[in-house]
Amino acid sequence: MNEKSLKVLEFHKIKDLLINKAESQLGKELAREIKPLTDINEIQILQQETDEALTLLIKRGSPPLYGINSIYQEIKRVEMGGSLTPGGLLKISDSLRVSRGLKGYIKESKDDKYSSYPIIEDLINQLSVFKHIEDEINNAIISEEEISDNASSTLRSIRKQIVSKNDAIKDKLNSIINSQSNKKYLQDSIVTMREGRYVIPVKQENRSSIPGLIHDMSSSGATVFIEPMAVVELNNQLRELEIKEREEIERILMELSNLVASEASKIANNEKILKKLDFIFAKGKLAIDLNATKPILNDRGYINIRKGRHPLLDTKKVVPIDVYLGDEFNSLIITGPNTGGKTVTLKTVGLFTLMAQAGLHIPADYNSEIAVFNQVFADIGDEQSIEQSLSTFSSHMTNIVDILNKVEYNSLVLFDELGAGTDPTEGAALAMSILDHLLKMEVRTIATTHYSQLKIYALTTERVRNASVEFDVETLSPTYRLLIGVPGKSNAFEISRRLGLQSYIIDYAKDLISKENIEFEDVLQAMDRDRRKIEEDKAETERLRFEIESLKRILSAEKEKTKDMREKILHKAREEARLILKEAKEEADLIVSELRSISAEIEKDRNKRIQEAHEMLKKKVDEVESSLSENLLNIKSKKPPKNLKVGETVEVLSLNQVGTVLTEPDEKGNLDVQVGIMKVNVHISTLRRTDSEEKEKNTFKAKKIASNKSRAIKNEIDLRGKTIEEAILDIDKYLDDSYIAGLNEVYIIHGKGTGALRDGVKNYLRGHKHVKSFRTGKYGEGGDGVTVVEIK
Repeated sequence: MNEKSLKVLEFHKIKDLLINKAESQLGKELAREIKPLTDINEIQILQQETDEALTLLIKRGSPPLYGINSIYQEIKRVEMGGSLTPGGLLKISDSLRVSRGLKGYIKESKDDKYSSYPIIEDLINQLSVFKHIEDEINNAIISEEEISDNASSTLRSIRKQIVSKNDAIKDKLNSIINSQSNKKYLQDSIVTMREGRYVIPVKQENRSSIPGLIHDMSSSGATVFIEPMAVVELNNQLRELEIKEREEIERILMELSNLVASEASKIANNEKILKKLDFIFAKGKLAIDLNATKPILNDRGYINIRKGRHPLLDTKKVVPIDVYLGDEFNSLIITGPNTGGKTVTLKTVGLFTLMAQAGLHIPADYNSEIAVFNQVFADIGDEQSIEQSLSTFSSHMTNIVDILNKVEYNSLVLFDELGAGTDPTEGAALAMSILDHLLKMEVRTIATTHYSQLKIYALTTERVRNASVEFDVETLSPTYRLLIGVPGKSNAFEISRRLGLQSYIIDYAKDLISKENIEFEDVLQAMDRDRRKIEEDKAETERLRFEIESLKRILSAEKEKTKDMREKILHKAREEARLILKEAKEEADLIVSELRSISAEIEKDRNKRIQEAHEMLKKKVDEVESSLSENLLNIKSKKPPKNLKVGETVEVLSLNQVGTVLTEPDEKGNLDVQVGIMKVNVHISTLRRTDSEEKEKNTFKAKKIASNKSRAIKNEIDLRGKTIEEAILDIDKYLDDSYIAGLNEVYIIHGKGTGALRDGVKNYLRGHKHVKSFRTGKYGEGGDGVTVVEIK
């Protein structure tokens, strides 16, 4: 296709619009390479692709294409046995996610029995889905910089040890900097890091007072950063753990890379298909934006554009045009005033042809036809060149000579102001000769002109047709409507008169032109009047036809209304009979209901008496229990222990249990005793000392309970599907068990949903005795669907 014509017709701007519609860089690359084709069968396939994408976008919305990336380098690396970075693995995961999402997208479309998308369905069916690889990557990698603890149990263990070691080092250093004896040696009571090791700032003159390794010195030299000998070994252990962590991460990345390598060829094939799909849907999105339709293609050189709108003009202002060419005539000569729309018509026809042959829909009405040409040539615009010393005429003629040298059968040629820029007589003669040459070659040609000779040429030459852009003399402005078959009338005299030019000047001007020209213009004026009259008559005919159709519809509606009234009367009679039956049934139901109500009252009275008897019995039982409890709690030791020390084993007589003394008796004789998992406050008079055997038995029993709890309890509880009240009961027991089992951190799974259960759980946790703190789950822990609780 002629590159200069592509530029003149602004095909590159359409390409830019298409590039912006692609989601990925891969799709944009294909959009940049788009160009018009000449094989009608290939073009039909491209048009079908666009049509399928357009239909899917309208029916199903945008497909899940976000996340398409170039993974060529990553695939090449794993095929060579290399290890991918976390970012590279996430790109692979995104690619697999998009492939899986498209499978679901097209599955929904298959459910539509009335639609078929063979090209897109075939492409998506070729995509490979590897959910296990996708899940493994997402489970192990949080972001391009962070590997999840869930990547492996070894990594989780190492990181726990690192946290523990960090805490131990900080505790040790804090004890050093908070020591009264050391504070005088320190520049500041803080812990910082140098070269990955924990250090403390020591005054230069006191460097020998804090034994350890010097790692750095302040710029002033007043402070040295020392790693105390007390934490050197701990820091060494921390460094070893960090090395192990790095090695484990490298192992995990290698393992995931090998997993990708096992399916490398299929994943690479996915990339090619996703690239193609992104490009196809970009064409569909552009068609939606331009309100474009699929053109009917032919190889007969026939163009029939219905209500065509130039795609680069404002859709609110552009006037649609109807253009046809190649059936009854092969050449179209358009006349009319400047800025009337002649050049826009040329560009619209040329650009529509290029778009259609590139597989893009055109912004025109349905059933518009576009011919597939081998070449499209355009000489449009003023290309005067000062550097080449070329006038406007010379510049145009240079381009025309090049076109005539390259033109062949089945070409489309567009001329703007053919023969302009020189003597009108010679220019018109040249224009007619060029048009006649192209007509003999059966080349489809559209030319714009101001020459009256070309109007006569079109009227007197077979297979050449006149056209004009309409001009409203009343408003002195163009209407931008294209009228095929009507030559444009020169409106110079009429416009001048309306603008105020004296009549004698206009009359003298008329005398200066030939009688034939005046008669020709008069004929054109008469034709224009007749055309307007025909259009008015046609409009009136259409109005009357519409009125007759409207009356027919009203008569038909009245007929249907009469039929409906008859049906309604019958329906009303049936409805009244049904209501009578319904009322009788309701009355019978009311009587039955009253009988049941009387029966219920009797039953209610009986239940009331049973309840009163039950409450009386309960009251008696409570009194007996209270009496027993009082007697039990009043049990006193015959020989209360003296000089009790913290840690001694005693028997709590009121509980009949053995416990350990936690505090010495206060002034009133009250003290705290640990009995199993309970801490109770009792009076010394209810205690007695026990021997060591009973103490060991009790301790063993408490440890056994805690051991059993720790084995049975999990570090998570699932509350999904429960009400808030049910969840709180479960949480309360679970936190007690977790506390006994010695768990430090537990996960409460409540799901996301409306958030009511999550808020209820958090409100309850705020005041719980065993809860030290809680937070929302992080990425990889369950996010908003999980609350992580730290146990006291």
